[in-house]
Amino acid sequence: MKRFFKPIEKDGSFKKPTLSSSSSPVKDSEKTTENGSVAETKENNDTTKKEPLKFLTWNANSFLLRIKNNWTEFSKFVENLDPDVIALQEVRMPAAGPKGAPRNPRELKDDTSSSREEKQVVVRALSNPPFKNYNVWWSLSDSKYAGTALFIKKCFQPKKDATSHKSTFVTKKELFSYPDESDRVTDGYHGELCEARTTWFGHGVGSKHEPGGRVIVAEFESFRLLNTYVPNNGWKEEESSFQRRRKWDKRMLEFVLRTSDKPLIWCGDLNVSHQDIDVSHPEFFSAAKLNGYVPPNKEDCGQPGFTLSEKTRFGSILKEWTPSVKRMMEPPQLRGLVAAEFEGFYILHKVAWRIWGKLVDAYRYLHKDKDMERGFSWSGNPVGKYRGKRMRIDYFIVSEKLQERIVACEMHGHGIEMEGFYGSDHCPVSLKLSDSSPPSNES
Repeated sequence: MKRFFKPIEKDGSFKKPTLSSSSSPVKDSEKTTENGSVAETKENNDTTKKEPLKFLTWNANSFLLRIKNNWTEFSKFVENLDPDVIALQEVRMPAAGPKGAPRNPRELKDDTSSSREEKQVVVRALSNPPFKNYNVWWSLSDSKYAGTALFIKKCFQPKKDATSHKSTFVTKKELFSYPDESDRVTDGYHGELCEARTTWFGHGVGSKHEPGGRVIVAEFESFRLLNTYVPNNGWKEEESSFQRRRKWDKRMLEFVLRTSDKPLIWCGDLNVSHQDIDVSHPEFFSAAKLNGYVPPNKEDCGQPGFTLSEKTRFGSILKEWTPSVKRMMEPPQLRGLVAAEFEGFYILHKVAWRIWGKLVDAYRYLHKDKDMERGFSWSGNPVGKYRGKRMRIDYFIVSEKLQERIVACEMHGHGIEMEGFYGSDHCPVSLKLSDSSPPSNES
């Protein structure tokens, strides 16, 4: 979410992250790749596991700034929490490629002296523990804007295709393929299957990369993981504000419908506070204005992320996966088709016959009451009218099928002084699931 104040940069030069004297040197099999991700080591001592169970999501509000200013503290936090997957938003690292040429959103820019220096800072930081234990995938914008990243522990192997022995769950050419179609879709950049889908919602074959780098999807054995940095609603009825957010929410609903063959974990900065309990001061946020401007529609009034229209659409995405879906059983050729009504229009999609139920807000599932100390993930300017005004806009949303596996979902920042935010205006949020392996009943 956008800050309501201009961050004050620290004066003076910064010291690049260096290898800890207590850590062992990076081996050849652990060297960082050219795209800024850490290559998988053959000497990894971890036993290959079926799927991750511990997740962390965080809007870093500039990954480079966090490395320069807050890396020691954040590294200790990650080392103690030991998540299997880290989903980052608002990394603000530009994609590779010269000006005026097509960009590669999977790689960090390094064609200028400044971008090479910045990339080296990132590479060195990710070569140190605990981050050298992760493989990293980027989804980047052309400029220092938005962008997401996904860190997955090396011990977790991607889902394999029995024929090609390559990843089957990720593609850039087509983000949201129909469940009954082949998962083996050619990557639009390298002519092979890649390991993170980073394209735009819902346009099918030939979809372009989402221009802000706001999307990454990964598929595991029993679920899909969606990491998104949802666009801020803005304050006005214009193309870059209300209209953009409406289109995004529509595409999100389309994605939910089109991928309902497998349970979903949706995380990230979703830029919406669903209910009054999710903000510290409901009246303040409901009455918020920018320079006295009042939108023409009442449902668009208020703080971005807390308008009635946003909350209504978000609620529809959570609950309309199955309850309002109109199944067409006959004639037989229509089986597998569903239609859902969403803000006055109908979405018709070819989806799997088995649907995994509605979506569940993991934090609210465990925490029913309002927590003024630790119940919010975003905090406004510590100075001025937004001091102490906080919102919960960072989530883990899971399919109802996974609900009983939720062990913990916590926000790791607290207080109006923003402890545990590590320099960002968002704090990290974690999710822990129980193992999906059922107990053996065999005699």
